[in-house]
Amino acid sequence: MQPVTNIEIINDISKAINGEFHAIYCYEILANQAPNVELKNRILEIRNDEIRHYSMFAQIYISLTGNQPTPQITEQCPKDYKSGVLAAFIDEQETVDFYHEIARKYNNVVIRDAFTQASADEQNHAVWYLYFMNQH
Repeated sequence: MQPVTNIEIINDISKAINGEFHAIYCYEILANQAPNVELKNRILEIRNDEIRHYSMFAQIYISLTGNQPTPQITEQCPKDYKSGVLAAFIDEQETVDFYHEIARKYNNVVIRDAFTQASADEQNHAVWYLYFMNQH
């Protein structure tokens, strides 16, 4: 890919990177709050997907800008397991929509494929978090 100056695409990818960075951080905390090892391991699997998304989006960002992304945590993680699962469910659902929007917005196969795949993963995560909410 050639470097582009399209600030909108760079802003969208930066927002996705920040979201993944936040999820990676909070899901580690959430996994440690899980009431049993089965739920902890599932949350850690979801976290591994988020790490993969982060890496994929970071590579796209680097290819577009020539720079490493500088992700930031812009909000706190919920304090307890129950509120963390609810927040994760809502975030995953909202992320599905955001990633679909990005995949449709840009006429770039790499971006479209990366965000389409990530949106499918995020939808799967949302289903798991819904399951976790119904465990208690």
